[in-house]
Amino acid sequence: MRVMGISGMPGSGKSFVAETAAEKGAMIVSMGDIIREEAKKRGESTKDTAQNLRKEHGENIVAELTVEKIKKIREDGFESSIIVEGIRSLFEVNLFKENFDDFIILSVFANPDIRFERIKSRQREDDTTDYETFTSRDKRELDFGIGDVISLSNKIIINESDLDSYLKQINEFLEEYNI
Repeated sequence: MRVMGISGMPGSGKSFVAETAAEKGAMIVSMGDIIREEAKKRGESTKDTAQNLRKEHGENIVAELTVEKIKKIREDGFESSIIVEGIRSLFEVNLFKENFDDFIILSVFANPDIRFERIKSRQREDDTTDYETFTSRDKRELDFGIGDVISLSNKIIINESDLDSYLKQINEFLEEYNI
């Protein structure tokens, strides 16, 4: 079983990679879901929770919670690949590499205009239809260190074309890395 991380800016297409891998038997563990669950418990926005968790428990807290969750999944007997969606910092990457042999990162890239249109149309709780808010969110992601993660990825997929081309790239990647 391989543990693999997916990174990319909001709206780049990370979730589609995860869904495609899940169709092939992989399990998805979303770091964003872990933050959203904690935000709900705290009664805070996801933005505030992401920042507060890191202030309270250190840069690795979301990754630490994710590592715990993956270890529990493995203890329960799950033997297929596990996909960690939403890695945003080198701290997180290093923690996963310390805990899982052969950990790899796939990053998905799409330009900001394309990502903004996708975000406006998907209507998730933490999404926006305001471009200024969107660019502020991008800046926060970059401040977390996501640019470093993307630049040091094992593979980068460009998601700026049609869905069939994107799916072909994803399937080629999953096959190449035995996911």
